[in-house]
Amino acid sequence: MTAAGQAPAPGFPRSARLLAGPEYQRVFARARRIPGTWFMLLYRPQDPPAESARLGLAISRKHARRAVARNRLKRMAREAFRIRRHSLPLVDIIVLSRAGASGADRAELRAELEGLLEKVT
Repeated sequence: MTAAGQAPAPGFPRSARLLAGPEYQRVFARARRIPGTWFMLLYRPQDPPAESARLGLAISRKHARRAVARNRLKRMAREAFRIRRHSLPLVDIIVLSRAGASGADRAELRAELEGLLEKVT
């Protein structure tokens, strides 16, 4: 809560991101998987625990050839995470794109991301 008694803004600070290669490797090494049609969500409990869940993105050029399409997928994943970040357990999450994701409808992508994040335990 902030001084005015409001909940903290659901931002996406640097502390909520996976930044270094070893952080990604740690998640890839022993991840739990939640498959979707357009995305695959990998997650692993944090060790040591951070202040909140953290997000990493692996949006493949193979699945979204144009930079515009890759950036759109990344923006959508970050936004879905940003909104739910404080309700997620202390986990590191990697969002992977799947074939056809760049051609999918925005509403479908958003619904899938929200559903995948709800399944994180």
